[in-house]
Amino acid sequence: MADEFTFSTTTTRFDEDYAPSSTSRITTNFANLARGEQRQQNLRRALAMIDRRFNDLADWDNPRQDRYEVEADIVSVELAFTADAAGRRFPLFEVLDLHVLDRWTGQRRHGTVGNNFSSYVRDYDFSVRLPALAAGSAGAAVPDDFGDLHGKLFTEFLDSALYRERFGQPPVICISVSTSRTYHRTANRHPVLGVEYTQDAPSLTDAYFAKMGLAVRCFMPRGAVAPLAFYHRGDLLNDYTDLQLISTVATMEAFQKIYRPEIYNANSAAGSTYRPSLEHEDFSRPQVHYDRDERSRLAITQGRYTEEHFMTPHRDLLQRWVTGGAPLAGQTAGV
Repeated sequence: MADEFTFSTTTTRFDEDYAPSSTSRITTNFANLARGEQRQQNLRRALAMIDRRFNDLADWDNPRQDRYEVEADIVSVELAFTADAAGRRFPLFEVLDLHVLDRWTGQRRHGTVGNNFSSYVRDYDFSVRLPALAAGSAGAAVPDDFGDLHGKLFTEFLDSALYRERFGQPPVICISVSTSRTYHRTANRHPVLGVEYTQDAPSLTDAYFAKMGLAVRCFMPRGAVAPLAFYHRGDLLNDYTDLQLISTVATMEAFQKIYRPEIYNANSAAGSTYRPSLEHEDFSRPQVHYDRDERSRLAITQGRYTEEHFMTPHRDLLQRWVTGGAPLAGQTAGV
């Protein structure tokens, strides 16, 4: 398949002047904040939240808690099929690439890549294919091939020369814990990530990310009120420096406080046994506008776009690649 397509990337700085491009997945956290009349105020406040949390966690040799600033770039990954003479490119993934500026020394250190993860194919899988399968037969189980294509596309990109030349380490993706699972606090504690939680069973998202080659561990950092889910390759606790891990926590905790304040801006912290819920009413709402209903509607729109412009025109090629030549078993709604 490597001869059938090529990857390319573009980079956009995420700052208070950021505006989503025409190909950005507009349901993603940073794009949602950058829309509407309050866009610049939203962005300024979100960036301030990230920097405050970073300095709170990186508190050594930082008496005024203003030593560090987090810089974020949006890396957009596009795919072009070699058989397409027009050279059309499909927007595949978007991730955040973080750097940490030391204001005392002027030194910039690389943080982590990944963090926020956006994917048009994932929108198709969860907002188009999965509902279609559920509607087709009552109580239908999630098929074994669910997420196969997305997983192979992601791992192909990670193993590409393009990724290896730009990024020195595997990504760390950080999202909310699942509202469908119960979490239990363990005795394991990391100096940056905090106390570890384990869950009663893997979620559908865990299985989906596993096909991307990523394992999950859940930690609640110092000062947080709920654990975050970290998806990673390799050794999460030892492959990254403290400042790298702090960059992920500070950035993604800020996004989750804005996107899911019922969980991440609750007025009481998770206990030893924890079941996250969006029905929780005792929480504080950040002064950042976020349209969660619009996000849900647009996910379906973007999934349909993926079906029309990616799945349908390239169905045969994608099926051959994912299955090694055989048709996908039970495939009724695209790859």
